[in-house]
Amino acid sequence: MNKDKYILAIDLGTSGPKTGLISVYGEVACSEFQTIPVILLPGGGAEQDPGLWWQAIVSTAGRVLARGLVSPDDIVAVSVTTQWSGTVPVDKDGKNLMNAVTWMDCRGCDALQDILKGFPRFEGYPLWKALTWLRLTGGAPALSGKDPLAHILWIKKERPDIFDRTYKFLEPKDYINLCLTGRFAATYDSILLHWVTDNRDPSRVVYHEKLLKMAGLGRDKLPDLIRAVDVLGPVKDEVAAELGLRSGTPVIGGTPDVHSACVGSGAVRDYEGHLYIGTSSWISAHVPFKKTDLFHSFGSFPSPLPGRYMILDEQECAGKCLTWLRDNVLYHKDELMQEENTPDIFKLLDRIVSRVPAGANGVIFTPWLYGERTPVENCHIRSSLFNLSLQNTREDIARAVFEGVGFNQKWLLQSVEKFMGRRFQYLNFIGGGANSDVWSQILADILDRPIRQVADPIHANARGAAFLASIALGHITAEDIPRHIRTKREYLPDPVNRRIYDEIFAEFLQLYQAHKKICARMNKKTPPVCSVPDPTTTTKQEGSDQWNTRIS
Repeated sequence: MNKDKYILAIDLGTSGPKTGLISVYGEVACSEFQTIPVILLPGGGAEQDPGLWWQAIVSTAGRVLARGLVSPDDIVAVSVTTQWSGTVPVDKDGKNLMNAVTWMDCRGCDALQDILKGFPRFEGYPLWKALTWLRLTGGAPALSGKDPLAHILWIKKERPDIFDRTYKFLEPKDYINLCLTGRFAATYDSILLHWVTDNRDPSRVVYHEKLLKMAGLGRDKLPDLIRAVDVLGPVKDEVAAELGLRSGTPVIGGTPDVHSACVGSGAVRDYEGHLYIGTSSWISAHVPFKKTDLFHSFGSFPSPLPGRYMILDEQECAGKCLTWLRDNVLYHKDELMQEENTPDIFKLLDRIVSRVPAGANGVIFTPWLYGERTPVENCHIRSSLFNLSLQNTREDIARAVFEGVGFNQKWLLQSVEKFMGRRFQYLNFIGGGANSDVWSQILADILDRPIRQVADPIHANARGAAFLASIALGHITAEDIPRHIRTKREYLPDPVNRRIYDEIFAEFLQLYQAHKKICARMNKKTPPVCSVPDPTTTTKQEGSDQWNTRIS
């Protein structure tokens, strides 16, 4: 009977919302996508219009339901997952007072320094504050200024009128939930990057007075907290009519995209890992402990699964390296570009890369196109194509880009496995990058781990949101999730290629050591690279073509 019950899953990424109907067992019936522009501003600003978020969600949900594949009576819940680390100031009526400040925005970097004064200092933080943050939260505000805490401090300093009128500061997910239900709330996981909650017990995350005082924020400006699997409330009647849902359809607390991917990958048992490659990338797993790796900028934090911890880390540039290769090298739109329309370059890249031997004929690509977060936090480091010769071709360069992302993943993998105290038996591969058979094999060879290519990998986030709703309503348990995930194919490491990659990886690490001081000197006078020039980006001067690919 439950196979006929569905969740309306809303996955709002930076490039726009993907809205789908997913069964309580994770089967995707259909989905629709719509692009949303990013507004890049001077000084590292990156904003989006929350009104356009909502319009696109209404539009995509309407198109999904108009297909008539599922009756509204069989839609048992709405569950939302969105981009993380954004800030939407709203008034008491729930109206946004300005554009959303997104995860790419680093304008709060200077404002954050106002709360980081004091001596002695450790890695840029006053020691006693660093110890307090680490003890209670498991981490500390990113010095890049990309966290919501820095966003709010920037608004307080630069837009005091907005700050004074703000009733609540909300994450993107929590703003969409507000639009659906009229309730102001955040979940234990979505609130993390405000760095004002005590996370020592993942079953009971609460605001902490000392942390609020350190942050310079009042509790009244922040929403109440619930679990990701709690029912937030019913969809408002007018919204239900607008979306085509039955009145009273429950809305689940939901979770940010990094967390929903961890659930939707199917790797939900402790120490089971998943690898995500989209615009950015990460390797994550659930673990039975709270811990922080200060030297590699990651740790374990509350999971959307009740009472659990998961590893949170991020590498800034992964699939974005392919779009850079396409737009800035292979199909750069200048006078040399003759084609009127760019072909599906990603399928062609797979074919081209498959013809080049492991090691890219000696070319190494380092994927730090806009700095790095983990396993090192370095906003000045930049990419390079190393060891080019007259014999190398663009096919070699393409292969090197695929491999360079893999080498960076291996660097992170070493730290994550040391953090866990054990080796991954395999990695579930999700995200747009998981559509590439060639990349799957390259990653298996470089990481020396079996790579399980999850079927329908671009719906992993939405599937994770649907699973959370299914758990909330009692259709499944977290332990049931792995058997509802299909694997398209498993890729095993090739011993010959692995030996080649082990040698190149040692040189990859040396390149970072050799280049970090040079990049610091060359880029110290320029602002940190804090935003991704997304193809759906607009600026105040002009817009650009909108598109959607399997990477975004």
